[in-house]
Amino acid sequence: AIAIGSELQLTPVTSQRDDLAVLQYTGGTTGLSKGAMLSHRNVLTNSLQTRVRMNSVLAGEDEILVSPLPLYHIYAFNLTLLLYPSIGAHSILIPNPRDLESFIGAIKDYQFTSFSGLNTLFVGLCANPAFRELDFSKLHFTFSGGTALTHSAAENWKAITGCKICEGYGLSETAPVVTFTHPSETVLGSIGFALPATEVKILDAEGNEVADGESGELAAQGPQVMQGYWRNEAATAEVMTADNFFKTGDIAVKMECGRYKIVDRKKDMIIVSGFNVYPNEIEDVLSGHSDILEAAVIGVPEETTGETVRAFIVTTPDGKGLTREAVIAHCKTQLTGYKVPKDVQFIDELPKSAVGKILRRELRVN
Repeated sequence: AIAIGSELQLTPVTSQRDDLAVLQYTGGTTGLSKGAMLSHRNVLTNSLQTRVRMNSVLAGEDEILVSPLPLYHIYAFNLTLLLYPSIGAHSILIPNPRDLESFIGAIKDYQFTSFSGLNTLFVGLCANPAFRELDFSKLHFTFSGGTALTHSAAENWKAITGCKICEGYGLSETAPVVTFTHPSETVLGSIGFALPATEVKILDAEGNEVADGESGELAAQGPQVMQGYWRNEAATAEVMTADNFFKTGDIAVKMECGRYKIVDRKKDMIIVSGFNVYPNEIEDVLSGHSDILEAAVIGVPEETTGETVRAFIVTTPDGKGLTREAVIAHCKTQLTGYKVPKDVQFIDELPKSAVGKILRRELRVN
Protein backbone atom coordinates (compact mmCIF):
# COMPACT_ATOMS: atom_id res chain seq x y z
CA ALA A 1 0.00 0.00 0.00
CA ILE A 2 2.84 2.41 0.86
CA ALA A 3 4.72 1.64 -2.35
CA ILE A 4 1.66 2.12 -4.53
CA GLY A 5 0.67 5.25 -2.67
CA SER A 6 4.08 6.83 -3.07
CA GLU A 7 3.61 6.86 -6.85
CA LEU A 8 0.22 8.62 -6.76
CA GLN A 9 -0.43 12.34 -6.99
CA LEU A 10 -1.85 14.06 -3.93
CA THR A 11 -5.33 15.40 -4.64
CA PRO A 12 -6.21 18.14 -2.14
CA VAL A 13 -9.66 17.81 -0.58
CA THR A 14 -11.61 20.73 0.83
CA SER A 15 -13.99 19.70 3.59
CA GLN A 16 -16.92 21.74 4.84
CA ARG A 17 -18.28 21.57 8.38
CA ASP A 18 -21.40 19.68 7.33
CA ASP A 19 -19.61 17.15 5.14
CA LEU A 20 -19.74 13.53 6.28
CA ALA A 21 -16.75 12.77 8.50
CA VAL A 22 -17.52 9.45 10.20
CA LEU A 23 -19.78 6.45 9.80
CA GLN A 24 -20.16 5.51 13.46
CA TYR A 25 -21.83 2.13 13.78
CA THR A 26 -24.20 1.62 16.70
CA GLY A 27 -23.47 -1.07 19.28
CA GLY A 28 -26.24 -3.39 18.10
CA THR A 29 -27.11 -4.39 21.67
CA THR A 30 -30.85 -4.43 20.86
CA GLY A 31 -30.79 -5.21 17.13
CA LEU A 32 -28.86 -4.76 13.90
CA SER A 33 -26.06 -2.21 13.93
CA LYS A 34 -26.66 0.96 11.87
CA GLY A 35 -24.20 3.51 10.54
CA ALA A 36 -24.78 6.94 12.12
CA MET A 37 -23.63 9.64 9.70
CA LEU A 38 -21.63 12.16 11.71
CA SER A 39 -20.39 15.37 10.12
CA HIS A 40 -17.27 17.34 11.01
CA ARG A 41 -19.58 19.77 12.80
CA ASN A 42 -21.21 16.97 14.81
CA VAL A 43 -17.90 15.54 16.00
CA LEU A 44 -15.95 18.73 16.69
CA THR A 45 -18.85 20.58 18.30
CA ASN A 46 -19.53 17.72 20.70
CA SER A 47 -15.88 17.57 21.71
CA LEU A 48 -16.03 21.28 22.55
CA GLN A 49 -19.38 20.95 24.34
CA THR A 50 -17.98 18.16 26.51
CA ARG A 51 -14.79 20.09 27.19
CA VAL A 52 -16.80 23.07 28.46
CA ARG A 53 -18.65 20.84 30.94
CA MET A 54 -15.42 19.14 32.12
CA ASN A 55 -13.19 22.21 32.07
CA SER A 56 -13.08 22.68 35.84
CA VAL A 57 -11.32 19.34 36.34
CA LEU A 58 -9.04 19.23 33.29
CA ALA A 59 -5.43 20.01 34.15
CA GLY A 60 -4.11 20.34 30.60
CA GLU A 61 -0.75 18.73 29.87
CA ASP A 62 -0.58 17.32 33.40
CA GLU A 63 -3.56 15.03 32.74
CA ILE A 64 -2.89 11.31 32.37
CA LEU A 65 -6.03 9.49 31.19
CA VAL A 66 -6.53 5.75 31.53
CA SER A 67 -8.56 4.83 28.45
CA PRO A 68 -9.62 1.17 28.30
CA LEU A 69 -12.28 1.51 25.59
CA PRO A 70 -11.34 0.98 21.92
CA LEU A 71 -11.09 4.13 19.83
CA TYR A 72 -13.73 2.86 17.40
CA HIS A 73 -16.28 3.20 20.21
CA ILE A 74 -17.83 6.66 20.12
CA TYR A 75 -17.19 7.20 23.85
CA ALA A 76 -13.41 6.86 23.43
CA PHE A 77 -13.48 8.47 19.99
CA ASN A 78 -14.72 11.74 21.50
CA LEU A 79 -12.79 11.79 24.76
CA THR A 80 -9.56 9.88 24.09
CA LEU A 81 -8.98 10.70 20.43
CA LEU A 82 -10.27 14.29 20.34
CA LEU A 83 -10.80 15.96 23.71
CA TYR A 84 -7.79 14.90 25.76
CA PRO A 85 -5.25 15.42 22.95
CA SER A 86 -6.75 18.89 22.39
CA ILE A 87 -5.45 19.92 25.84
CA GLY A 88 -2.08 18.21 25.39
CA ALA A 89 -2.91 15.38 27.78
CA HIS A 90 -1.36 11.92 27.88
CA SER A 91 -3.57 8.86 27.33
CA ILE A 92 -2.79 5.27 28.31
CA LEU A 93 -4.50 3.00 25.78
CA ILE A 94 -5.48 -0.49 26.95
CA PRO A 95 -5.63 -3.01 24.06
CA ASN A 96 -7.66 -5.63 25.96
CA PRO A 97 -9.49 -4.40 29.08
CA ARG A 98 -10.79 -7.92 29.77
CA ASP A 99 -7.23 -9.02 30.51
CA LEU A 100 -7.15 -7.39 33.94
CA GLU A 101 -3.60 -8.57 34.72
CA SER A 102 -2.19 -6.83 31.62
CA PHE A 103 -4.47 -3.83 32.20
CA ILE A 104 -3.17 -3.29 35.73
CA GLY A 105 0.41 -3.88 34.58
CA ALA A 106 0.02 -1.17 31.93
CA ILE A 107 -1.11 1.52 34.36
CA LYS A 108 0.72 0.67 37.61
CA ASP A 109 3.78 2.83 36.87
CA TYR A 110 1.72 5.95 36.10
CA GLN A 111 0.24 8.45 38.53
CA PHE A 112 -2.90 8.70 36.43
CA THR A 113 -5.26 11.61 37.00
CA SER A 114 -8.36 10.62 34.95
CA PHE A 115 -10.10 7.32 34.35
CA SER A 116 -12.78 6.48 31.78
CA GLY A 117 -14.86 3.35 31.94
CA LEU A 118 -18.24 1.71 32.29
CA ASN A 119 -19.98 -0.33 34.97
CA THR A 120 -18.70 -3.82 34.18
CA LEU A 121 -15.12 -2.56 34.08
CA PHE A 122 -15.40 -0.78 37.44
CA VAL A 123 -16.87 -3.96 38.97
CA GLY A 124 -14.10 -6.17 37.60
CA LEU A 125 -11.28 -3.85 38.68
CA CYS A 126 -12.64 -3.31 42.18
CA ALA A 127 -12.82 -7.08 42.68
CA ASN A 128 -9.14 -7.45 41.74
CA PRO A 129 -6.65 -7.38 44.67
CA ALA A 130 -3.78 -6.06 42.49
CA PHE A 131 -5.87 -3.08 41.38
CA ARG A 132 -6.66 -2.15 44.96
CA GLU A 133 -2.90 -1.83 45.63
CA LEU A 134 -2.34 0.88 42.97
CA ASP A 135 -1.50 4.50 43.73
CA PHE A 136 -4.67 6.60 43.36
CA SER A 137 -3.28 9.73 44.99
CA LYS A 138 -3.45 11.78 41.77
CA LEU A 139 -6.79 10.44 40.53
CA HIS A 140 -9.26 13.32 40.64
CA PHE A 141 -11.71 12.54 37.83
CA THR A 142 -13.48 9.31 36.86
CA PHE A 143 -16.26 9.30 34.30
CA SER A 144 -18.73 6.64 33.27
CA GLY A 145 -20.98 6.15 30.26
CA GLY A 146 -22.17 3.56 27.80
CA THR A 147 -24.42 1.71 30.24
CA ALA A 148 -26.12 2.14 33.61
CA LEU A 149 -23.87 2.64 36.64
CA THR A 150 -24.97 0.60 39.66
CA HIS A 151 -24.84 2.03 43.17
CA SER A 152 -22.59 -0.79 44.37
CA ALA A 153 -20.05 -0.20 41.58
CA ALA A 154 -19.93 3.55 42.27
CA GLU A 155 -19.63 3.08 46.04
CA ASN A 156 -16.88 0.45 45.75
CA TRP A 157 -14.92 2.65 43.33
CA LYS A 158 -15.12 5.62 45.72
CA ALA A 159 -14.07 3.47 48.68
CA ILE A 160 -11.07 1.99 46.85
CA THR A 161 -9.82 4.95 44.79
CA GLY A 162 -11.12 7.90 46.82
CA CYS A 163 -12.64 9.33 43.62
CA LYS A 164 -16.32 9.71 42.79
CA ILE A 165 -17.62 8.57 39.40
CA CYS A 166 -19.10 11.33 37.24
CA GLU A 167 -21.83 10.08 34.89
CA GLY A 168 -22.71 11.21 31.40
CA TYR A 169 -25.05 9.99 28.70
CA GLY A 170 -24.81 9.72 24.96
CA LEU A 171 -25.16 7.57 21.87
CA SER A 172 -23.41 6.95 18.57
CA GLU A 173 -26.08 9.10 16.94
CA THR A 174 -25.14 12.14 19.05
CA ALA A 175 -21.35 12.03 18.65
CA PRO A 176 -21.94 10.98 21.55
CA VAL A 177 -22.56 13.21 24.58
CA VAL A 178 -26.04 14.62 25.29
CA THR A 179 -25.86 15.18 29.04
CA PHE A 180 -23.01 15.27 31.53
CA THR A 181 -22.82 15.86 35.26
CA HIS A 182 -21.07 18.98 36.52
CA PRO A 183 -17.98 17.35 38.11
CA SER A 184 -18.40 19.35 41.32
CA GLU A 185 -22.07 18.32 41.63
CA THR A 186 -21.97 14.55 41.19
CA VAL A 187 -25.28 12.91 42.12
CA LEU A 188 -25.26 9.11 42.01
CA GLY A 189 -27.86 7.83 39.56
CA SER A 190 -28.08 11.04 37.54
CA ILE A 191 -26.62 11.59 34.08
CA GLY A 192 -26.47 15.32 34.75
CA PHE A 193 -27.66 18.26 32.70
CA ALA A 194 -27.94 18.80 28.94
CA LEU A 195 -24.74 20.09 27.34
CA PRO A 196 -24.54 23.69 26.05
CA ALA A 197 -26.58 24.24 22.86
CA THR A 198 -28.44 20.98 23.52
CA GLU A 199 -32.18 20.68 24.13
CA VAL A 200 -33.71 17.61 25.75
CA LYS A 201 -37.38 16.57 25.93
CA ILE A 202 -39.08 13.59 27.60
CA LEU A 203 -41.89 12.25 25.39
CA ASP A 204 -44.80 9.88 25.92
CA ALA A 205 -45.85 7.21 23.41
CA GLU A 206 -47.80 9.82 21.39
CA GLY A 207 -44.85 12.19 21.17
CA ASN A 208 -46.11 14.68 23.76
CA GLU A 209 -43.88 16.07 26.49
CA VAL A 210 -44.48 14.61 29.94
CA ALA A 211 -44.38 16.50 33.24
CA ASP A 212 -41.15 16.67 35.23
CA GLY A 213 -40.77 13.54 37.32
CA GLU A 214 -42.67 11.35 34.85
CA SER A 215 -40.88 8.79 32.69
CA GLY A 216 -40.82 8.85 28.91
CA GLU A 217 -38.51 8.54 25.92
CA LEU A 218 -35.58 10.94 25.93
CA ALA A 219 -35.30 13.01 22.74
CA ALA A 220 -32.47 15.40 21.95
CA GLN A 221 -31.74 18.23 19.55
CA GLY A 222 -28.42 19.96 19.07
CA PRO A 223 -25.40 20.42 16.78
CA GLN A 224 -24.10 16.95 17.74
CA VAL A 225 -27.14 15.04 16.40
CA MET A 226 -26.34 12.87 13.37
CA GLN A 227 -27.37 13.55 9.79
CA GLY A 228 -29.17 10.21 9.66
CA TYR A 229 -28.45 6.50 9.21
CA TRP A 230 -26.27 5.51 6.27
CA ARG A 231 -28.41 4.34 3.35
CA ASN A 232 -31.37 3.75 5.66
CA GLU A 233 -33.97 6.48 5.28
CA ALA A 234 -36.70 4.36 6.88
CA ALA A 235 -34.70 3.86 10.08
CA THR A 236 -33.84 7.56 10.13
CA ALA A 237 -37.50 8.55 9.84
CA GLU A 238 -38.38 6.27 12.76
CA VAL A 239 -36.09 8.10 15.18
CA MET A 240 -36.62 11.74 14.13
CA THR A 241 -39.63 13.78 15.26
CA ALA A 242 -41.44 16.36 13.12
CA ASP A 243 -39.55 19.15 14.91
CA ASN A 244 -36.20 17.42 14.31
CA PHE A 245 -35.55 15.86 17.72
CA PHE A 246 -33.73 12.53 17.81
CA LYS A 247 -35.62 9.85 19.79
CA THR A 248 -32.99 7.90 21.67
CA GLY A 249 -34.94 4.78 22.63
CA ASP A 250 -34.02 5.34 26.27
CA ILE A 251 -36.60 5.89 29.01
CA ALA A 252 -35.64 8.82 31.23
CA VAL A 253 -36.96 11.17 33.90
CA LYS A 254 -36.30 14.87 34.37
CA MET A 255 -35.68 15.40 38.06
CA GLU A 256 -36.80 18.46 40.03
CA CYS A 257 -33.32 19.98 39.99
CA GLY A 258 -33.18 19.87 36.19
CA ARG A 259 -30.91 16.84 36.09
CA TYR A 260 -31.86 13.77 34.09
CA LYS A 261 -31.95 10.13 35.07
CA ILE A 262 -31.98 7.16 32.70
CA VAL A 263 -34.49 4.47 33.67
CA ASP A 264 -33.73 1.87 30.99
CA ARG A 265 -33.78 1.03 27.31
CA LYS A 266 -37.30 1.20 25.88
CA LYS A 267 -36.85 -2.19 24.17
CA ASP A 268 -35.75 -3.84 27.42
CA MET A 269 -38.81 -2.81 29.43
CA ILE A 270 -40.74 -5.73 30.95
CA ILE A 271 -44.53 -5.57 31.36
CA VAL A 272 -45.84 -7.63 34.27
CA SER A 273 -49.63 -7.65 34.63
CA GLY A 274 -49.77 -4.26 32.93
CA PHE A 275 -47.04 -2.72 35.11
CA ASN A 276 -43.81 -1.39 33.60
CA VAL A 277 -40.71 -3.04 35.04
CA TYR A 278 -37.22 -1.76 34.21
CA PRO A 279 -34.28 -4.20 34.39
CA ASN A 280 -31.80 -1.51 35.48
CA GLU A 281 -33.64 -1.01 38.77
CA ILE A 282 -33.63 -4.73 39.59
CA GLU A 283 -30.00 -5.18 38.49
CA ASP A 284 -29.01 -2.32 40.77
CA VAL A 285 -30.67 -4.04 43.73
CA LEU A 286 -29.14 -7.42 42.86
CA SER A 287 -25.65 -5.92 42.53
CA GLY A 288 -25.97 -4.57 46.06
CA HIS A 289 -25.88 -8.12 47.47
CA SER A 290 -22.44 -8.91 48.86
CA ASP A 291 -22.33 -12.33 47.14
CA ILE A 292 -23.32 -11.04 43.68
CA LEU A 293 -20.62 -9.78 41.33
CA GLU A 294 -22.84 -9.03 38.32
CA ALA A 295 -26.48 -9.46 37.35
CA ALA A 296 -28.68 -9.11 34.29
CA VAL A 297 -32.46 -9.14 34.08
CA ILE A 298 -34.83 -9.91 31.20
CA GLY A 299 -38.53 -10.52 30.71
CA VAL A 300 -39.84 -13.93 29.64
CA PRO A 301 -43.37 -14.76 28.40
CA GLU A 302 -45.79 -15.99 31.06
CA GLU A 303 -49.39 -17.03 30.51
CA THR A 304 -51.10 -15.26 33.42
CA THR A 305 -49.05 -12.04 33.75
CA GLY A 306 -47.87 -11.54 30.16
CA GLU A 307 -44.23 -11.48 31.24
CA THR A 308 -42.27 -12.43 34.32
CA VAL A 309 -38.83 -11.37 35.54
CA ARG A 310 -35.82 -13.65 35.10
CA ALA A 311 -32.46 -12.82 36.70
CA PHE A 312 -29.05 -14.11 35.66
CA ILE A 313 -26.49 -14.03 38.46
CA VAL A 314 -22.68 -14.16 38.52
CA THR A 315 -21.54 -14.69 42.10
CA THR A 316 -18.35 -13.50 43.77
CA PRO A 317 -15.72 -16.15 44.58
CA ASP A 318 -17.05 -16.25 48.14
CA GLY A 319 -20.68 -16.42 47.03
CA LYS A 320 -20.78 -19.84 45.42
CA GLY A 321 -23.28 -21.06 48.00
CA LEU A 322 -25.82 -18.34 47.20
CA THR A 323 -29.31 -19.78 46.62
CA ARG A 324 -32.30 -18.75 44.56
CA GLU A 325 -34.30 -18.28 47.75
CA ALA A 326 -31.68 -15.92 49.20
CA VAL A 327 -31.65 -13.81 46.04
CA ILE A 328 -35.44 -13.50 46.03
CA ALA A 329 -35.49 -12.66 49.74
CA HIS A 330 -32.92 -9.91 49.15
CA CYS A 331 -35.01 -8.43 46.32
CA LYS A 332 -38.18 -8.47 48.42
CA THR A 333 -36.56 -6.11 50.92
CA GLN A 334 -36.19 -3.39 48.26
CA LEU A 335 -38.62 -4.11 45.43
CA THR A 336 -42.38 -4.26 45.14
CA GLY A 337 -43.76 -7.74 44.52
CA TYR A 338 -44.23 -7.72 40.74
CA LYS A 339 -40.61 -6.58 40.22
CA VAL A 340 -39.09 -9.45 42.21
CA PRO A 341 -37.52 -12.12 39.94
CA LYS A 342 -39.55 -15.30 39.77
CA ASP A 343 -36.72 -17.19 38.08
CA VAL A 344 -33.05 -16.99 39.11
CA GLN A 345 -30.29 -18.60 37.09
CA PHE A 346 -26.63 -18.76 38.12
CA ILE A 347 -24.09 -18.54 35.30
CA ASP A 348 -20.31 -18.24 35.12
CA GLU A 349 -20.21 -15.14 32.90
CA LEU A 350 -22.65 -12.68 31.37
CA PRO A 351 -22.53 -12.17 27.57
CA LYS A 352 -20.95 -8.81 26.76
CA SER A 353 -20.08 -6.69 23.76
CA ALA A 354 -16.49 -5.86 22.85
CA VAL A 355 -16.64 -2.79 25.08
CA GLY A 356 -18.23 -4.54 28.06
CA LYS A 357 -21.95 -3.85 27.66
CA ILE A 358 -24.12 -6.70 28.91
CA LEU A 359 -26.04 -8.23 25.99
CA ARG A 360 -29.52 -8.96 27.30
CA ARG A 361 -30.68 -10.06 23.86
CA GLU A 362 -28.32 -13.05 24.00
CA LEU A 363 -29.80 -14.05 27.32
CA ARG A 364 -33.28 -13.96 25.74
CA VAL A 365 -32.12 -16.38 23.03
CA ASN A 366 -30.89 -18.79 25.69
